[in-house]
Amino acid sequence: MQAAPPIAPIALLATAGFLSVAGMRMTDPLLHVIASDLGTTVPALAVVVAAFTLPYGLCQIVLGPLGDRFGKLRVMAGALALLTLANIACALSGTVQGLTLARIAAGGASAAVVPLGMAYVADAVEYRERQVMLSRYLNGTVLAQVMAGPLGGVFGQFLGWRGVFLVLAAGTAAIAVTLARRMGRLADRRGGATFSLGNYLIMAASPVARVVLLAAMIDGTVLMGSFPFLAPYMHEAFGLPYAAVGLILACFGLGALVYVRLARWLVPLLGESRMVLLGGAMMAAAVAASVLLPPQGEWVAGLVAAQFAIGLGFYLLHGVLQARATEMLPHARATAVASFALMLFIGQSIGALAMGGLIAQFGYRGAFLCDAGAILVLGGWLAAVLRRR
Repeated sequence: MQAAPPIAPIALLATAGFLSVAGMRMTDPLLHVIASDLGTTVPALAVVVAAFTLPYGLCQIVLGPLGDRFGKLRVMAGALALLTLANIACALSGTVQGLTLARIAAGGASAAVVPLGMAYVADAVEYRERQVMLSRYLNGTVLAQVMAGPLGGVFGQFLGWRGVFLVLAAGTAAIAVTLARRMGRLADRRGGATFSLGNYLIMAASPVARVVLLAAMIDGTVLMGSFPFLAPYMHEAFGLPYAAVGLILACFGLGALVYVRLARWLVPLLGESRMVLLGGAMMAAAVAASVLLPPQGEWVAGLVAAQFAIGLGFYLLHGVLQARATEMLPHARATAVASFALMLFIGQSIGALAMGGLIAQFGYRGAFLCDAGAILVLGGWLAAVLRRR
């Protein structure tokens, strides 16, 4: 009997995820330098930021079915090759318009990496082990969230912003070549007739899939929509320089890393319903504490603890949703996970707009307390749904 082909090493997939997320975030501390070099202003570069995130979300609609039809690893390798070219184009850009076009290409190519990687892992692992394996795979994205900003600043100082894009291009090229060389020996499920947008209709008709996708959108709205406003709040309320704010926000990633390390024990110990309930309660308490702390220097340690709790609570809740998303469409998991990512992206956009309106109406404290209440309700609702099912 012929042995089944091995699956791709988790470390290799996690590195691809790291480079994808790092490409999104490493330029954040370099916007002022880029603006000066291109003879423009930081506000004018907002179009460059949106140029990456918008195609990242919209391309999920096509990339999921492509992964199911041709194989997740094949599409990932092709996307990494295109991402390499896009990063080189970013480094060579001499105008805002050119950089914007290059970032559009980078966002669209990067969109294939993390969702297809999750779908690939889900194909290879039974559900009872899936959340643990997904947490290992997501090591790369979590580390990117923690390290992308500082690494961007360091590389940017010594290599310039163009050098940062060339470093990213070298990394994505190396992973693309490695995947291509190993592809023939690795398991990579694909189906001859699976490339069908009709799979979206199947999910729309499934009550379970509708709940997961609705939860993903609410997740993005109330959990992720508020994240961009934490930095200006800390700066204004506590008078902290943005360098200090960046270090405090990095503690979110430390909380996420704790989840990754403990997932093997947390999943069987708590079960999914208690994980989402605990995660929602932890995040709600930490968000509320962030704006209820007295705006004095000695309470900065409280902000550090709150960010750590937000990171741990987020992945306790979000990790369950990710695992459930891989089961929405077992015969076309790439389509399912891409749909989950799309709904998360839509929710994040809605949440950012909603938080902006709430802050304008009620100030930071009122807006974040509303958000904390919504997070608590989300955790309770998901726990009730999981217990019923």
